[in-house]
Amino acid sequence: MFIPKMIRFATVFAAAMAVAGLAYAQEPPQAPGTWNQQHPRRAEVNRRLGNQNARINREYRQGEISRQQARRMHRQDHRLRMEERRMARRNHGAITRQQQRRLNRQENGMSRRIGG
Repeated sequence: MFIPKMIRFATVFAAAMAVAGLAYAQEPPQAPGTWNQQHPRRAEVNRRLGNQNARINREYRQGEISRQQARRMHRQDHRLRMEERRMARRNHGAITRQQQRRLNRQENGMSRRIGG
C-alpha cells in the first residue's frame, strides 16, 4: 500500500511541475535593454536625476561643496536611479504614478540639499 501512494504522489508532483513549467514558458522573457526606458514617467524621473547630477558637478567645480559632499550626493543620486530601475523592472518597464510621486518627493529633498 505504501508504494502505490508514493507512486501516485510522484505522478501528481511531476504533472504539477510540468504545468508550472508550461505556465512559466508562456511569459516572454525580458531581455536586458528591452524595458521601456522612454516611458514618460521614467523619462521625467531620469531627466531630473541627470540635471541633479550636473548641478552636483557644477557646485563642486565652483567650490560650493566639498569633494566628500559631492561624493555623498552622487551616491544618493545613484541609489535613486537604482530604485527607479527596480521599480520599472517590477512593472514591465514602466513606473506607476504612485512610484513616480515617491521618486519625485525623494528628488525634491535631494534638490534642496544640492542648493542653487
